[in-house]
Amino acid sequence: MSTRLTLTVEELNEYVRKSLAGDPMLRNLSLRGEISNFKRHVSGHLYFTLKDENSAIQCAMFRTAAIGLKFRPADGMKVVLRGNVGLYVKTGSYQFYADGMEEEGLGDIHLRMEALKKKLQAEGLFDASLKKPLPLLPMGVGIATSKTGAVIHDMTRVGWRRHPGIPFYLYPVSVQGAGAAKEIAAAVEALDRLDEVDVIIVARGGGSLEDLWEFNEEVLARAIFNCQKPVVSAVGHETDFSISDFVADLRAPTPSAAAELVVPQREQLLQTVEKLQTRTRRACEMTLAGYAAGLSELSARIARQTPERQFGVIAERVQGLSQRLTLLYKQVLEQKARALSELSLRITAASPRETLKRGYAIVRRGKTSVQSVTMLKPDDLITITLADGSAEAKTLRVLKEDE
Repeated sequence: MSTRLTLTVEELNEYVRKSLAGDPMLRNLSLRGEISNFKRHVSGHLYFTLKDENSAIQCAMFRTAAIGLKFRPADGMKVVLRGNVGLYVKTGSYQFYADGMEEEGLGDIHLRMEALKKKLQAEGLFDASLKKPLPLLPMGVGIATSKTGAVIHDMTRVGWRRHPGIPFYLYPVSVQGAGAAKEIAAAVEALDRLDEVDVIIVARGGGSLEDLWEFNEEVLARAIFNCQKPVVSAVGHETDFSISDFVADLRAPTPSAAAELVVPQREQLLQTVEKLQTRTRRACEMTLAGYAAGLSELSARIARQTPERQFGVIAERVQGLSQRLTLLYKQVLEQKARALSELSLRITAASPRETLKRGYAIVRRGKTSVQSVTMLKPDDLITITLADGSAEAKTLRVLKEDE
């Protein structure tokens, strides 16, 4: 009976590494492809993916070789590498170790993006004069992004910290893969028709140019341009740019930054209202003081006119001016009061207490606010806060949205 050979993982990886290193076909090899997911480590080493239409391979170029490069590698570049195929024993990953690199040109995906940018720019889709301003205090914020992941949670957390109770309307979409661009475009159009929404955010986390490609599609660019409401593009990280950024009314470097741009701080709004009240009061006082000075001057002129007939005519003019002044003062005060009252009502309507009065509730487990059913399990003790009090309860079972 033969015995079966048993190896450790390290021994197996080391054997494969030596096998690759000993194959002359895999030494001093030239490899052509397009750079993707390029990263320059603080040590000076370069890490990236080299791909063609059907395949990809992880690559590394160490600092000693990278120093001699006469150009700056970047995503989308077509290059020819010189080096060897090997295995990184620690993770068992097969990769190409480059000791030389030559530039061939921009990749197809970059060329497609630049061609579409020129086309849309020529049609005026990037025109700065057509950009719509953001509302001072939106009634509701529409968000087109994935319902999973950290993006939606980060945005709502930032928004509710700045203005508690402001409504967010999520239109869940796929943000990557075939058909995602049409799905996002449909979400923008649907949110544009929703009366409760004043501003729309198109958001996605960071990724490679391929991951973000759906935000470079023409169908999404035209949906954003045709939207009647202002659209904020928050795609990727601060260094990522997409065609959606150029078409949108405003670009945010990150999804969290988009929430800060769209949602004003409640305290700042209240301070603004207070300042407007003070300015209105001072303006009215200055107006009254000006009219009072005019009346005093007119009274002095009347006193110098001896004929009684002229005195009577002037007295009538004074009375008319006084009545007009009183009416004008009342109109100014009423107009300013209505404007301040409307703004105060909007601020109050967006407060957490008013939201609770409309039938909503806050659910907490201990001191933690429950924002998703994934945070609950059966027999959890929870506290339900309503507009007029709270109740303690225990969960019987947890059902997700698709159940």
